Amino acid sequence: MATLIIYYSQSGKTELVAHTLAKNLRANVLRIQDLKNRNGFKNKFIASISAFRESKTDITPARVDLTDYDTIIFGTPTWAGNPTPAILTIIDRCNLTGKDVILFATMDGSRGDTNIERLEEKVKMRGARVIESFTIATKDKDSEKLITDTEAVIEMKDLKMYTR
Repeated sequence: MATLIIYYSQSGKTELVAHTLAKNLRANVLRIQDLKNRNGFKNKFIASISAFRESKTDITPARVDLTDYDTIIFGTPTWAGNPTPAILTIIDRCNLTGKDVILFATMDGSRGDTNIERLEEKVKMRGARVIESFTIATKDKDSEKLITDTEAVIEMKDLKMYTR
């Protein structure tokens, strides 16, 4: 049973969670990059509006072949209570028919659950079955604490049973 983690990260916190999951679950990992500039106050404000509107964006890679994977894990930061445009774009381009999916959202504040709910709707529309989901609070946490929190979620949710 092969697993692929597909994530978007701007600050590096979602990336750290994704790589901690990959190490512990023996999963492959793929970073989606948003080709729009999302740095700086103005661009972050525009990015939040884009997330709220569920706007699509230019990403790389533009498509992902999921043929060799049974389980897909999608990870994204929470922007204005929603998934990032980069993750929404890649989900819309994936054939998820018959795939088991795990969703995770990182968040500095709140509304991670709203993000997860929207992600769940999107992947189900693409034919996936959501088998688990979780959020990770990242505000004021250093790398060590994020790794510890992620490993605790792996144990608490028994994620290893879905990926081995």
